[in-house]
Amino acid sequence: MARHCAARGRKLRVLWFDAHADFNTAALTPSGNLHGMPVACLMGDGPAELVGIGGFSPERPALRAEQLRQIGIRSVDAGEKRLVQQAGIEVFDMRFIDERGMRTAMDAALLGVDEDTHLHVSLDVDFLDPDIAPGVATTVRGGPTYREAQLCMEMVADAGGPASLDIVELNPAFDVRNRTAELAVDLVESLFGKSTLMRAEG
Repeated sequence: MARHCAARGRKLRVLWFDAHADFNTAALTPSGNLHGMPVACLMGDGPAELVGIGGFSPERPALRAEQLRQIGIRSVDAGEKRLVQQAGIEVFDMRFIDERGMRTAMDAALLGVDEDTHLHVSLDVDFLDPDIAPGVATTVRGGPTYREAQLCMEMVADAGGPASLDIVELNPAFDVRNRTAELAVDLVESLFGKSTLMRAEG
């Protein structure tokens, strides 16, 4: 998507719904999990084989901090936290959401999105509270409720909807009677415009 936008001169905005910041590096990670490093790699800090995907480089990374908004974050390693702060990523963590509400977080995350913006949604299912979405391998308590998650998707739809989407971390081996998979489908339907009631325009 970054290459697509660069080739067409379009603005890119990425909404990263996740329990984790995913900004670890090989030097800092306490777990060694590569799936904790994608944001760092997209921003040019990681193995050359990953940073270089799509023809990018540390000097010309796929993603810049001002293009990214992270929502629902609540599990960040100490070293990773320093990197996120140094990079200047706009993060709406669960403390922010608890204090100011999901609507305020989403209004801020979508600020500046217009018809010239390619809006990409990256939905890690562990963004959701494990009470409603147990089917992930990296659960973190204290995530958004069903209605908070639906509000996120509905507000993206109201903003024109996503131009692209990825969904990660859904693991059927950990799911309970397909609850998480069915919830993911519900959220995607809302993301693409399904609403509970007809709403007046304006």
